[in-house]
Amino acid sequence: MTANLLHHTGLGFRPARAARIARNVALTYAVIAAAALGAAWFFQLALDLTPCPLCLEQRYAYYAAIPLAGLIALGAWREAPISLLIAGLAVLAVLALGNAGLGAYHAGVEWKFWTGPTDCAGPVLDFGKAGSLLDQLDKVKVMRCDEVQWRFLGLSLAGYNVLVSLALAALAAWGIARIRR
Repeated sequence: MTANLLHHTGLGFRPARAARIARNVALTYAVIAAAALGAAWFFQLALDLTPCPLCLEQRYAYYAAIPLAGLIALGAWREAPISLLIAGLAVLAVLALGNAGLGAYHAGVEWKFWTGPTDCAGPVLDFGKAGSLLDQLDKVKVMRCDEVQWRFLGLSLAGYNVLVSLALAALAAWGIARIRR
């Protein structure tokens, strides 16, 4: 009965192999996503690069993906249904592709291909020094989304986020393809 059920799921007789692939892909994804977040925080805290609103929004996918990848790895270890593991990897792929799109949009704003959101690409107003509240507002460091603070090999952090996100999407898709094979 079990062999017949496994054969009808399209997984042959290798559920342990599929779970191992899902676990390894999910853990690798989580490590890469955590490294990307760690790098972002390093640039912010150690190198004093102030993130703009789009920079902060690009972190959301990583914040969501790390615990999800952990749940997928745990599910694989606890012998969750393979279809559930594949669905989890698909969600990770969609998160990464969405983040790559956001990063590409941000990189386009930096290269002045198009204008960014008005809340982060417009002029920074000087309200003067009329009172203590205005004095405090004057000291707030706001970064515009269309200003690049750091580039390496011609790419900004938004550009590198596109590359990392595309690699993560490819990793998740590769895991799905390997499991289904």
